[in-house]
Amino acid sequence: TSTALAAVIGTLLMALYAKKPFVMAPGMGTNSFFVFAICLNMGYSWHFALTAILIEGVIFFLLTVTGIRMAIVEAIPKSLRSAIAPGIGLFIAFIGLQNSGLTDPSSATLVTIGDLKDPDTSLALLGLIIAAIMMILKVKGGLLWSILITTIIGVPLGITHFDGMVSTPPSVEPLFMKYDWNNVFSKDMILLVASFLSIDLFSSIGAIISVASKCGDIDEKGNPIGLKKTFTADSTAIMAGSCLGVSTTTTFVESAAGIAAGGRSGLTAFTTAVCFALAMLFSPLFLAIPNAATAPVLVIVGVFMITQIKDIDFDDYSEGIPAFITFIIMPLAYSIADGILIGIIIYVLINMLSGKWKKLNLTLYILAILIVLKYALL
Repeated sequence: TSTALAAVIGTLLMALYAKKPFVMAPGMGTNSFFVFAICLNMGYSWHFALTAILIEGVIFFLLTVTGIRMAIVEAIPKSLRSAIAPGIGLFIAFIGLQNSGLTDPSSATLVTIGDLKDPDTSLALLGLIIAAIMMILKVKGGLLWSILITTIIGVPLGITHFDGMVSTPPSVEPLFMKYDWNNVFSKDMILLVASFLSIDLFSSIGAIISVASKCGDIDEKGNPIGLKKTFTADSTAIMAGSCLGVSTTTTFVESAAGIAAGGRSGLTAFTTAVCFALAMLFSPLFLAIPNAATAPVLVIVGVFMITQIKDIDFDDYSEGIPAFITFIIMPLAYSIADGILIGIIIYVLINMLSGKWKKLNLTLYILAILIVLKYALL
């Protein structure tokens, strides 16, 4: 319920204030960092972590109104910005392949081909073919139709299980505003907020740049149009989400699916917010949709995102190598933020040491130093 409400609030902000076709929801990467790294490995309470997210949202809001977040976007070289969407595309496709069972973990090679004889994997492969055919034939809402068709095929195979259609959403009261103010000025809190900031700042920048590029909502310099309103909406959504008890609310790169279907305005986001609200009531119906039906769509969205790779000049190694490092690290490190951060470090170092320092700007130098400190200290 908290996740759905956070998605409704964040997406409505994006629709009505920023007027963008971007969907917002608690980020899956931050969810994992919140649970496994902060609460389980580091031993912090979830109340403490939620307090850090609220503070992060306030800082994000201040960075937005002062123009610092926009300055960071403008400082990122065009080749690295062009690498973000392909990197996210590979990342999304990799997640889709994992969810479908088409790839499996391997102790020898880290990843290997999945069991194609497994019914779930076979259904996912069929769903991928259906989704591809829908896109080739330019069927309106083709991705949605592919999910529905694959879900129905899964019924006689025993993969799709329906356990009702409607249920009453549980209360968010156990999570609402459950902050821990006792150690708010502690060293631990500072480190925690800094960790969230470093992850979410570049993850959100990467997601917004990639989906804005996909819908052509960029200026002549390659910067997303209306960036300040977009950032204001997402920082406000972070604060609202923390009140509801969820991790950082961020722009979802799966917004590219709606953009591919023709979404270009806030109406797309508004419609999605309404669907999130309805999903709270019809959760049994939505939960019946198997991974085999949704995973192929992630692979197709990856195809949408990777097309921007053509804008990278690979003949110029000072641009092509950092761009390649940026987009290849995202799926391999399972992190959008790390891909951008490592890409910036590589870009600054190889251009500075090869005598191309005039291409660099002060903001980029400062970013590179802060990123190195982040990896050294956090």
